Amino acid sequence: MLQTNLPNQQTGQFIYGPDTASSVRTFLANVFSYMTMALVISGVMAWWFGNDMTKMQYLINVETGSNTILGWVVMFAPLGLVLVMSGLVNKMSSTLLLATFLVFACVMGISLSYIFLIYSMTSIANVFFISAAVFGVMAVAGYTTKTDLTKLGSILMIGLVGIVIASLVNIFLKSDTMGYIVSIIGVVVFTGLTAYDVQKLKRMGEQVATGTETAQKMALMGALTLYLDFINLFLMLLRLFGGRRD
Repeated sequence: MLQTNLPNQQTGQFIYGPDTASSVRTFLANVFSYMTMALVISGVMAWWFGNDMTKMQYLINVETGSNTILGWVVMFAPLGLVLVMSGLVNKMSSTLLLATFLVFACVMGISLSYIFLIYSMTSIANVFFISAAVFGVMAVAGYTTKTDLTKLGSILMIGLVGIVIASLVNIFLKSDTMGYIVSIIGVVVFTGLTAYDVQKLKRMGEQVATGTETAQKMALMGALTLYLDFINLFLMLLRLFGGRRD
């Protein structure tokens, strides 16, 4: 489970532009374009590896069922790339940040390939479209609402920390009940975070000067945030409603 915060708007780091509806639409269009591109790349990589046991053998030891060294690297690499992008966003060029983002999408897709070994293709497709519908509704809600979601965002971030801790504990407990509860809470948290993050991005779009390198970097980090919201929502729903392979 991964999550990232959007970059802070501090004087000297970002260039502010006019508060216009046009600039907001342009900024958000870039955000969702990058996000969609990343989802397509991840989906292709996940399907490519997940449906080819020759490639899966590089990640999983067929005899023991445990991860290979490469499997462990692929599992933790997305977290490392998120930390790199979040921590070095102000030092990296927009081109380098984009390249890192694309590498992240590829590796993340490979790390998700295991779902094709557990769940049926129909189940994965159905849950994906459900996730897309929920995500779309909450994105529109976050964009159109006049209510300030800042306090809600703070509560949801606390919930996210709780989910991470509970998930780590459950690695050792291996409790199906706890996993079920964590998934339910996860759906609520990531549904709310989608609305909160879209509203936050809308406000950034009102301030950033379009067409600048800074605007592109902010759009990429915004896309990363929404990508993670969507993927985590999808995985939580898949655990709840996904049909196992025969």
